[in-house]
This record gives sequence, structure tokens and C-alpha cells, in this order.
Amino acid sequence: MQIGSKPKLVVIGNGMAGIAVVENVLALKGDFDITVFGAEPYVNYNRILLSDILSGKIKPEETYLNSMEWYFKNHIHLHLNKKVTAIDPTAKTLQDDEGRVTPYDKLLIATGSHPFIPPVKGVEKRGVFAYRNMEDTEGMIEFSKQSRRVAVIGGGLLGLEAGRALVQRGLNVTIFHLVDRLMELQLDDEAGLILKKEIEHLGMTVHLNHSATEIIGNGTVEGVEFSNGKAYEADMVVISTGIRPNIELAKMAGIKTNRGIIVNDAMETSHPGVYAVGECVEHRGKTYGIVAPLYEQARVAANTLIGKPAQNYEGSVVATTLKVAGIDLVSMGNFMGTGPGCESLTYSDRGISLYKKIVLQGNRIVGAILLGDINDGGRLLQLVKNQTDVTLFRRTLLLGETTPGSQAQMVLGDNDTICGCMGVTKKTIVCAVKEYELTTREGVGEKTKACTSCKSCGPLVDQILQEVLGGEYVAVGKKQDFFCPCFILSRKELVSQIREMELRAPSEVLTRLGNGVGCAYCKPGLSYLLSEIWLERHKEERNARYINDRVHANIQKDGTFSVVPRIYGGVTSSSELRRIADVADKYEVPMVKLTGGQRIDLLGVKKDQLPLIWADLGMPSGHAYAKAIRTVKTCVGTEFCRFGVQDSTSLGIEMEKLFEGLYTPHKVKMAVSGCPRNCAESYVKDIGIVAIQTGWEIYVGGAAGMTVRKGDLLIAVKTGEEAIRAATLFLQYYREEGNYLERTYDFAIRVGIEKIRQELFDSESPRPSELLEHFRLSKEAVVDPWKTESQRPVHPYQFKELVSGGKTD
Repeated sequence: MQIGSKPKLVVIGNGMAGIAVVENVLALKGDFDITVFGAEPYVNYNRILLSDILSGKIKPEETYLNSMEWYFKNHIHLHLNKKVTAIDPTAKTLQDDEGRVTPYDKLLIATGSHPFIPPVKGVEKRGVFAYRNMEDTEGMIEFSKQSRRVAVIGGGLLGLEAGRALVQRGLNVTIFHLVDRLMELQLDDEAGLILKKEIEHLGMTVHLNHSATEIIGNGTVEGVEFSNGKAYEADMVVISTGIRPNIELAKMAGIKTNRGIIVNDAMETSHPGVYAVGECVEHRGKTYGIVAPLYEQARVAANTLIGKPAQNYEGSVVATTLKVAGIDLVSMGNFMGTGPGCESLTYSDRGISLYKKIVLQGNRIVGAILLGDINDGGRLLQLVKNQTDVTLFRRTLLLGETTPGSQAQMVLGDNDTICGCMGVTKKTIVCAVKEYELTTREGVGEKTKACTSCKSCGPLVDQILQEVLGGEYVAVGKKQDFFCPCFILSRKELVSQIREMELRAPSEVLTRLGNGVGCAYCKPGLSYLLSEIWLERHKEERNARYINDRVHANIQKDGTFSVVPRIYGGVTSSSELRRIADVADKYEVPMVKLTGGQRIDLLGVKKDQLPLIWADLGMPSGHAYAKAIRTVKTCVGTEFCRFGVQDSTSLGIEMEKLFEGLYTPHKVKMAVSGCPRNCAESYVKDIGIVAIQTGWEIYVGGAAGMTVRKGDLLIAVKTGEEAIRAATLFLQYYREEGNYLERTYDFAIRVGIEKIRQELFDSESPRPSELLEHFRLSKEAVVDPWKTESQRPVHPYQFKELVSGGKTD
């Protein structure tokens, strides 16, 4: 190095690992003259999105992570389509495939990995592809135009992603896998069985225990033969049977290697001044074939390069996410539970393809598999990484409640990796939110790259936005036009597409119109939307519902539940009260409490007691657990009160019986007051009816919780029948036009009371007759879940407690 000149940092590898180190060096103000060699003719791109290119969902340039302008702006000497052929660690030089010699002061090797090609005859034939990079992907796209049948050899992560992408291109795809279950490096037997069913549901054929021996054909693929003597026709073959670290350069240079290039905790190799990161390295005997660890390695390597080592790399807890539209799957850590003292909490429902397994060692989580519902994946991964003691909430670990404000939310540290795909920490997101005044996942993604690949970190990004912005985030979120960030569609557009395509299940909507993954917001939101669009004639998917809706009771912080039977208008009888008291005694209910809605709440009920209590009570569900019609609170009215001017009690009971069992965008509380003294608090209810001398006034959009708001006067009428009709019109209008989780007070403000009146009561409006007919059809389909499921559960484990060491029993 010449005196006064910058030290030369040369990077072999223009992929995600090498450039992650460069980005970290630049962020740390490292003063280097940087040169990057890339064997491919592309700028750094996101390899995680190759399957989206293959399916035709996005274009190649949409995967570029760093533009040519970025390299130029940061004074990086970029050599694309240039292979480094030799390294001389003694002379501190390297040579490329054109014979050019480049000196370095510090060298970073980030050569990635090679696809492993098994010893199969005929792999050189036309139509045979590996699946690792952009060139492979573009070649497959071009060749698929003349193909009809594809054989994918390898049922691991990439093989399944490639298979699904080719199905989306209209090809017939068969997966051939060597062993007896798919993704055996990430799944146990039960998860593998469920995954196979889901893969077949997506249009692929799966053959297990098939070892390919020869690809047959006269120069071009015509089929594949297997060791069991079977042969299958194919005109295209994709080989995805694993990877091997690319260590040839390092090995020739005398740098110590084993399976990978051996590095220490500072990412230093055996030669001074030579460092390595990514899929090419071996650290403490382990190699890593997924993206998240390379970002952790990159941060350490960058600090080592600038001479300010901040922390050592001690290995990574890895989580693998399957990026196949329509299948939610994540696997992490010691998912098989090998090792002393390991035990498993498992829940399996093959009927709805839902499987959850959490492996504990002592009181700490060491691994997990989530299939069918991965919303809790980010939280569980942090619990594994942080080795958090889960004793206090072990009972509810499998319930997966990650909604904002939930007891189960994770306390995230500044250096916790939120987005494993792009290596983005909480601190990076928080700083970006504050600096750029971000309010959405999309904004965070644009500035930090978080939540731009598989998007499974979305719930954690939402949690951080909630922490930083507080109430502002909620307000801004409601202003977004998209139904959810998982869809680039407004609610109106989404409804139109669902009707046109006749989609009836949340998974169908996510697969055809969304990101294929979904989140804790849109899955239950879609369940409600579909029930409203198809007037309860939709396809119910229980894994798209919150735990409350799956067991028809409100979960408490200790994992027990509350039972609130319906008491129409707050009017009960001695026989009902005796039944409630007898149930409380029989099942040793810890607390019996009167509610603000004039009902009785049985608190601390065990899950397996729920159907027994419902049967013994013989009373309808009060739906206190759901986004649904809650209660109609009434005052004494004219029967006993000296001030009552109308019979509020009878009207309230009539209204509650008419509306009970209907689901709504958010909970709906109602009241009927017998005079303007408002003893039933009708002015601050979602729908409130107040008696006056000449009839009734109907108020909507009231609130008395965290938001306090007097309702808007919707209309004044003369008779109780007219009051019920007006309330019915507003309720159904809200059910059809309200956004999921939007209370009536926000709805009334957003739409405007004048427009609501015009839609519901204008003589020329077509809406009233439509709304009343939709209401009638929806009401016809209502069933009392307590009555039906106390006698016949939806599935055998619906009300079973979760236990250690196996399935629920």
C-alpha cells in the first residue's frame, strides 16, 4: 500500500453476503478503496425471489438490491462477469479469468455455494437445470415454453418452490424425493405428511423414496429412470438436491478448508488479511445455506475489517421459511428435539393442514415447526435466540396470539434480527421510522429492505411500528387504501375480485390475489369478508381464525377462558340464575362477575370444560369473545319506571333476538333507553335507541371506551317496528361497508352521517331492499355454536388442553 493511499479491500463475490459486508463497512465509515468481482453479469440481487421470477410474478430487475448507481456513488470498482481464478495470499494479489492481476490489502471471500448434482447419468442433456441463480432461472423460463411435463428431483425447500412456480406457468410438475418425507432437514414425520398433502393440493404430484439413476433421451430430456426400476416421462428436469460450499479458490490458495472455508468468530480465515462470509464458510463445524446467518456474519466481518471488532460471531439459530403461495411453513432450531431433557408441545389437525410443534429444553424453547399458521414465527424465533424463560406463559405457547396488545407479544432488543431474509435489526427499523417518518410496512421495506422477501416478518414490523408510533400508527393504518399490506388491492377491489373469481376460502384469496402468506390481521379479516360476501355460504378455515373464534370463548392471560351466556336485554329468570349458579359450583369456576352489558361472566374456565358448561347451561352463546353482536342493554322502561315513555325492555329483547349470532367488522354493543335520561347509555353505543314522547330516536357510532363519543342521530321514527328496521339497515350497511376491525364510530366518521342517511333512507336509493334481503339470508345461516359444538366438536382436539410430549389427548 502506498503512503497516503487508501487500503485496498477486494471482495470476491457480488452476491448478498459480499455486498452485505460492503454495506456495513460503508455504514461504519470504513475508509477503503473497494473492488468487487462478480462471476455473474448482474448487480447484487435478491436470490430469495428467484421463484417469483420463475413463476412470472415479477421481473428480474425487481430483485436488484443495489443499482449500478449505488456502486458508482460509493466509488466501488465493480467487475461483472469476471471470475477470479487464483489467489496469492503471500503476494496479496488475485488473478481473474482475463489474466489481470489485482492487489489487495484485505480480501473478503464470499463465493457462495455450488448446486450439488447427484451421480445421475445424462445430467448434461438439454433440458436439465440446476436451480441456484438468475441464469438458471432465465434458462428454465425459456425452456419451459416448449415443455409440458417437468420432473423436479429433490423435495427440499428450493425444489418445492421451483415446482410451484412451474405449475403457475401451466406445466405438469412431479416432485421426486430421495427419502420418505419432504424437507426432511426441516420437518418431522407429521409435518412432512401434512406438507405432502398441501403440495399435492397445489397441483403437483409427489413420489417419495425415489432415487434417480438416469435422465433418458437423445440429447434432450425425454424422461427419468429410478433405482426402483420405474421410469417417468418428462421433457424438462430440475435438479435441486442441495448445495456445496464453493471453496476451490481458497483451497488452491492454501487457505484452511474442510466442508467450507474455516473461519473464526471474527470471520478471519487461516491467512492474515483474508476473511470469508456466507455459504462458502464453515464456522465451528457448521455451514449455513440460508440467508439470515450471512447478515449476522457480515456485521461481524465489517467490524473486524475496520479494526473495531464489536462482537464475535457465535453461530446462528436458523429459521427456514417455505416461500410457496398457499402454504405457510417455518421451521427453526432443534425442531426434532434431540438432546437431553427435550420435550415437545405439539398440535396437529390434518383436516385443516395445521401443525404446531414447540421443542422445550427445560423452560426454554430450542426449536419449533409451524405449518398452516406462521404468524407467531418471528416471536418464537426471538424466544429461541434469546433463550427466554417461558415458564409463565408455557400454557399458551401454541395459541399463537400475536395481535397488537396481546400478552404474547415479544419484547424485542435493538440488535434482534427482525427480517432474516435481509438481515435487518430492530434498531435499523426504529431509526428509519423516526428519520423518514414511516408509518407502513411498505415504507419500512423501501428504506430498510425489511419485509420485502418472504414477508413472514410482517407482524414483527407491525409491532415495532406500533411501539414507535403508538396511537398514531393505528390512525394511519386505518387511512390506508389497501385491505392489508399482504394485498395490493383496496377492500373494494378485493371484494370485486373475490366475486368474479368465486373465491370462498381465505387460503384461496391469499394464493390468487395476495402474497400467499397472509398475516394476523388479514386472515381473520378475510374470514369475515368472505362470510359477508357469500352470506355465510363460504368455506370456513379454522386456522384463519383467532383462538377465541375457534373455541367460542374469550381466552384470558393464564390460558383459561370466560363464558358469557346470552341474557336478552339484561332480563333473566330465577331458573337461568340457578343453572348459572349450579354450573359455577359444579365446575368450580373461580370467578362469577356481572358485566357492564347486563350479563354474567364465568371466568377461569378450562378449555376442556367449555362444551360441558355450554350443555349444562342450555343458554345461547353471548358472543362476548368475537367481533360480533354483543348485547342490547336496556333500562326498566315503562313497566316499572316512573319516567319511562316507551317500552324499552321489550324492544331491546326483540332487537337482540333479531341480531344475535351475526358477525361484524368489530364488536357491536347496543342499548335501548326508555327516556332521554339515558339509563341504558344508548347515546354512547354502536347502535342506541332512545325513547321520546313521539316515538324513538336512533343513534349510531357512539363510544365509551378509550374513545368517548356521543353517537350521531341517524333518524327519528314513530314506532318500535320502524326503529328496528332503521337499526337493521344501519347494521347491515356497516357489515357490508365497514373495514375489518373498524368500530362503528370510526365508520360513521369515515363515511359521514349524511351519506349514511342518504343510502339508507332516500326514497330513490336501491340499498334498503338489498340490505334487508342480505340481512335475511345471513340470519338464515346463523347457528348457535354452543349448541352445535357442545354436542359435536368440529374436530376431536378442539377442546383438548395442550400437553407436553405429543399430541393433545
